[in-house]
Amino acid sequence: MPKKLVVTIVGLLVALGGGWAFLQKFQIKGLDSLAIESRDPTLTSGSGDMLTAPPVQRTGETIRVASFNIQVFGTSKSNKPHVMEKLAVIARQFDVIAIQEIRSKDNGIIPAFIDLINSTGRHYDFVIGPRIGRTVSTEQYCFIFDTQSVEVDRAQLYTVEDPDDLLHREPLIGCFRVRGPDPNRAFTFTLVNIHTDPDETDLELDVLDDVFVAVQNDGRGEDDVLILGDLNVDDRNLGELGQLPNIAWCISGVPTNTRGTKLYDNIVYDSLATREFTGRAGVFDFMRHFNLTEQEALEISDHVPVWAEFSIYEGGTPGQVAAQPGQPR
Repeated sequence: MPKKLVVTIVGLLVALGGGWAFLQKFQIKGLDSLAIESRDPTLTSGSGDMLTAPPVQRTGETIRVASFNIQVFGTSKSNKPHVMEKLAVIARQFDVIAIQEIRSKDNGIIPAFIDLINSTGRHYDFVIGPRIGRTVSTEQYCFIFDTQSVEVDRAQLYTVEDPDDLLHREPLIGCFRVRGPDPNRAFTFTLVNIHTDPDETDLELDVLDDVFVAVQNDGRGEDDVLILGDLNVDDRNLGELGQLPNIAWCISGVPTNTRGTKLYDNIVYDSLATREFTGRAGVFDFMRHFNLTEQEALEISDHVPVWAEFSIYEGGTPGQVAAQPGQPR
C-alpha cells in the first residue's frame, strides 16, 4: 500500500533543508504554530514560567526518559485522590515522560496534575498536543518533564499530518535538551509520542518507519530520535519500523501491562546515532512499588511505565554506553 504523510513542523523554517530524500516523500507546512492548522494553541504549552528554576544538582550523569499510557486519563481518574497521588509519585521518578491516552474535555486536567507533582517542591512542566482520533473519543499526547533537568523547545513542538489517514492518532513530536552541562555538550534529543490502534498495528508499524526517518531528516540536524509509547506489539513484531538500519529497542522480554502478560510499550531508537543510551532500561512496577492488589493497580492504569537511561552529554560518556551499533536489545 502506498504511504504518504505530511510532517507539520512548528516554528521551523523550510530553509533549514533536510535533504532531497526527505523532501521527495514529505512536505513541510505550518511555519508558525499549531494554530495555523486550526488547533488550540493553548494546548501546546504549560505554565511557561518554570525554567527560571536552577538546574538540578546532579548526583550522576544520566537522565531517565519514560513512556506511560495512563489508561483513560480524564475527569473520573483525576477525581480519585489516592490514584492521583500515586501517579504523581510515578512521574517524579523520571526526567521526561511521554503520556498517552489523555481523554478529557477539561483543559485543566494536566495543569492540576503538574501542580500535584510539584507539591513536594519539584519543578515539572508540560507540553500537550491537540485532541486527535477517528472517533468521538479523542485522545491527547503530552510530555511531562522536570525543568531543572531538561528543557523543551516549545517553538518546535509539532504533530505529524496524515492526509491518507494511515495513523489513528498522529504522533506528537517534542525537542529536548539536558540542562546542567555546557549547552554545546548537552544531550539533545527528539521524542515521537505514539499510541497505535490495536486493530491496525500491522499498517501503523509500517508507517512509523517513515515517520522515524522523516523526523531524523526534518532539517534540524538532530539524529537522536526516540519513538516511544504504546505500540500494542512486542519487540518481535515492529514491522517495517523494526527493519530500519541500526534500529534497536530498550524493552525486550518484560511485560509492560499491569497484569504482567503482554509487552505493548517500548522506546525505539537508532543504535548508531544514539550512543547516549547507557544500556539501562526497564519498567516501573508500581503494583509492587506501592504494594497494591491487581485491582488497586488497575485503577492507576492497565499499563506500567517503561523507561531508559541516557547520558547527559552529547555522544555519551566514555565507559557508560552499553548498546552496540546495529545490535537490537
